[in-house]
Amino acid sequence: MLENKEKTYTRSHEPVFWGLFGAGGMLTAFLTPVMILITGLLIPLGIIDKGNFNYQTIHSFATTWYGASIVLVLVALPLWHTLHRIFHALHDLGIKRGRDWQQVLSYGFAFAVSVFVFTLLLQIL
Repeated sequence: MLENKEKTYTRSHEPVFWGLFGAGGMLTAFLTPVMILITGLLIPLGIIDKGNFNYQTIHSFATTWYGASIVLVLVALPLWHTLHRIFHALHDLGIKRGRDWQQVLSYGFAFAVSVFVFTLLLQIL
């Protein structure tokens, strides 16, 4: 006789971290080459005026709500991506002992730095 067994699924927090990982990876992949191009070639060659990237201009941009939001995203998401990659690299290297602590430390550090950047940006607004 066939028994009707219902599958029980356990909830995981992993999709949240994969979402942050994917967003940070996409942001890093698209913006890092552009930042290298601008700061490494276009400004030194004089194609872009370096007055657009001085302290006063960047500070005035970061002190607006949308500028602070962009700075937070540019700092936090690549950090989540990096720490998620480090966490899974430890697993791939066979360091499986203390997996829960590795998870708490890596994601906890990313969360703590994200909150720290958020509070710094709130102070300059």
